[in-house]
Amino acid sequence: MAADPALSAAGPPQGANAPAGGSAVHEVTSVGALIERYLEHVRVEKRLAQRTVELYALDLGKLADFAAAANIGLLQVGNAQIRRWVAQMHSRGRSGRGIALILSGWRGFYTWLGREGRVASNPVQDVRAPKAAKPLPKALAVDESVQLAQWHDEAADPWLEARDAAIVELLYGCGLRVGELVGLDVAASAGARGWIDLQAAEAHVLGKGSKRRSVPVGAKALQALQAWLAARGQPVRQRQQAALFLGRHGTRLSAQAVWLRLKQRSLGAGLATPVHRHMLRHSFASHMLQSSGDLRA
Repeated sequence: MAADPALSAAGPPQGANAPAGGSAVHEVTSVGALIERYLEHVRVEKRLAQRTVELYALDLGKLADFAAAANIGLLQVGNAQIRRWVAQMHSRGRSGRGIALILSGWRGFYTWLGREGRVASNPVQDVRAPKAAKPLPKALAVDESVQLAQWHDEAADPWLEARDAAIVELLYGCGLRVGELVGLDVAASAGARGWIDLQAAEAHVLGKGSKRRSVPVGAKALQALQAWLAARGQPVRQRQQAALFLGRHGTRLSAQAVWLRLKQRSLGAGLATPVHRHMLRHSFASHMLQSSGDLRA
């Protein structure tokens, strides 16, 4: 490993991150020696496992390589350099989690340097790894979606069956988010977050960013909604009667309850994978692209 000019015997570093009065501090003559002192610190004083110490050594080796390539000493590294190196690692394909682990090692190193009086501030302190890209949720196959929509549990309560069938049809056939679905009322009102207009065959929903949009409701979803409204009746609590989808006690159905029912329904329908968050919405988008039309007309 090449010697760091900022750590030479000629004196303390004079960079922006060098502490005032640093000349009184004993100078380490090489990058390798400085890193080794830190590794000895975490090995002996923090009693970290040998494998952890070895991983720290690898991460600090990367830091030293970056600094050498930039012709800058470790004690002179600033926040801008750390951010640039994070961007380089990310562009080379290193995962956000991997970068976060490396930054953790670097952060600990500079924290120790600060306690030793070698740097005035920690250049890694407010640097965060890029967020990991979220994989798209798996979509159901078209036949699986139809299987889920058409499945009925003959032994189940007809009230629950009618409600759950309408929920599946709206989520899949209209591409609604669960939060949008549970916010629907049976009719428009001044305080409604969203509502169903059966005559116009539309669902008016309040989506992300409090943006309203109107979504066409297909024939299958309309049939399921009409069956549910006939079975729904009057809820126990009158103040909640505006909600389209209700629980047993007459209160508005929660998003958590919807996901639990969908999971149970998908298992009952014999799907290989239980329906999870966003799966029906993603299936709607994928199948719309394939069919270029109303999925459940």
